[in-house]
Amino acid sequence: LQLPFTHGEDGIQAVPRGVLFGIFDLNNPLAMYYTVLGVFLIGFAIIWRTVHSPFGQVLKAIRENEPRAISLGYRTERYKLMAFVLSATLAGLAGGTKAIVFQLATLTDVTWQMSGEVVLMTLLGGMGTLTGPVIGAALVVTLENYLAATSLPVPVVIGCIFVACVLVFRRGIAGEIQARFGKQSRSG
Repeated sequence: LQLPFTHGEDGIQAVPRGVLFGIFDLNNPLAMYYTVLGVFLIGFAIIWRTVHSPFGQVLKAIRENEPRAISLGYRTERYKLMAFVLSATLAGLAGGTKAIVFQLATLTDVTWQMSGEVVLMTLLGGMGTLTGPVIGAALVVTLENYLAATSLPVPVVIGCIFVACVLVFRRGIAGEIQARFGKQSRSG
């Protein structure tokens, strides 16, 4: 942390953007935007496909009742390892994309607060849904950007919003929307 050759708290600066596939100059903001959008859509498609595949169904079975999944002959350790590898791959892709966008990788990216922020985004949006974490991330990032321009304490305001959402939206925003519209479509 303190040695000058590691750059310590300065992090990795001036991360080069370069040219993607020899065609797209990532120093162009529009090309960077579409590259990040593409990375997001590919990651979301991988998650969607995983959840809706037989592999995803086994993971759900393991989550609900691991002894039963074992009794059905599934090697749960392998499935959990694959889920971990997939999760780490997507997290690494997201971190690498963030470093290229901001051209900076700092120690704040590896603190427990960053992990807590991701959990907060998931809880606000709705656990157990695919769109919930996306909605939660959009909400938290929008609030952080909006509140940064005011004199309000950002963590306190986001904490209050989190408490209100937990009290009002027990399943998160997307979870409540799914529950409400799911009931209407069944009764209608």
